[in-house]
Amino acid sequence: MTLPQKIITIFMVILGTLITRFLPFLLFPSGGKTPKYVQYLGKVLPAAVFGLLVVYCLKGVSIVSGSHGIPEFLAIGFVIILHLWKRQMLISIAGGTVLYMLLVQFVF
Repeated sequence: MTLPQKIITIFMVILGTLITRFLPFLLFPSGGKTPKYVQYLGKVLPAAVFGLLVVYCLKGVSIVSGSHGIPEFLAIGFVIILHLWKRQMLISIAGGTVLYMLLVQFVF
């Protein structure tokens, strides 16, 4: 990239970041009521994002070859058990990731 292209790229990244940070405050001021559709999205999007993440992570897993998906499914089960027990998302995700990495590095 040339120097002007680098400057334009940096400027566009800064502009995009500022717009995404400040636009919600401009559209939904603190004194007003949050629209119903925004409340609805706030309820359903977290689960949809995690569902999408699970599908994305498992899309390349083959149950007929290699480790047959055993480390992936053990880690998923561990995440579910941890989450039901502790109800802490970060602990669940970290625990599942650590278990998966240990299984892949030392068992499979």
